[in-house]
Amino acid sequence: MALQRLQKILAQAGIASRRKAEELIVAGRVKVDGKVVTELGTRADPENHRVEVDGRRIAREELVYLVFHKPRNVVSTMSDPEERPTVAEYLKRVGARVVPVGRLDFHTSGTLLLTNDGDFAAGLLHPRKLSPKTYVAKVAGIVSDEDLEKWTQSIVIDGRPTRPAEVRLLRLEGDKSWLEIVLREGKNRQIHRLGEATGFAVMRLARTSFAGVTSEGLRPGEWRHMTFDELKTLKRDFGVPKRIHAPPPTVKGRDPVVRGGPPRPSGSFTVRPRSEASSGSRGRVERPYRPARPVAASARRSSPQPSPERRRESADRPRARRPNRK
Repeated sequence: MALQRLQKILAQAGIASRRKAEELIVAGRVKVDGKVVTELGTRADPENHRVEVDGRRIAREELVYLVFHKPRNVVSTMSDPEERPTVAEYLKRVGARVVPVGRLDFHTSGTLLLTNDGDFAAGLLHPRKLSPKTYVAKVAGIVSDEDLEKWTQSIVIDGRPTRPAEVRLLRLEGDKSWLEIVLREGKNRQIHRLGEATGFAVMRLARTSFAGVTSEGLRPGEWRHMTFDELKTLKRDFGVPKRIHAPPPTVKGRDPVVRGGPPRPSGSFTVRPRSEASSGSRGRVERPYRPARPVAASARRSSPQPSPERRRESADRPRARRPNRK
């Protein structure tokens, strides 16, 4: 493996964010091969070098890729100084330190990707990738064909013109209009500012997909692991993730789509059964992707396993009755 910056190695191990990792390095709490390192920018190989924090050796965290249906009135950060609800409260059972890929506004709901793979997030958010983000907006007023042309025009945000949006009218609902809007950038409150520029106030906004990945089938507050096919498509279209391991074999009867949900006092979480998750227009259900973990040689069985025919013969063989000792 190529040399990497120490702060990146610590972040990938789930120790802290890169900024916090820099503070740990400057404070002299990080060692490489037994030597204290305080200089930022120091590089190491996590596979060949012994990296320690406070005397404990760190190990690379398993890469995780999640799809989360963010509810409204939730902050797209892992902590909030104003003590508002954050996405971290819904992801306590992930088993890894994940961060959002981009953000959704406080009042916006919908698809939010999370990961602990920094290269994955940077690849999807890079301006050159032009990853599409699809939204459904409810606006005040009746939008005509001429008004749709205004929605596709560029506006200036923070002194820079925006890329033209792709907009189409979904339906009219009284004096309200529903629009589908596709953006290929992530300006702050861009759709709300488009509404202000065109004279149509945005009343409700939800993101239905990010880079082609949807949260369909997830209720607000629920999350799932991305499927192998979704990751393979992202690698083909955007070049990330850099490595995709083959998914484990599907086990009949153990194919849940939803892996978690909003926190509950009982500490349990919902798992949607296959029959419920596969209903509707989704068709077949794909097994959520999880990379296979290597099995230690000491844990492998040396004796061969019996064949399926041998198991059936043993099951069909009548058992001898025990003598009645009374």
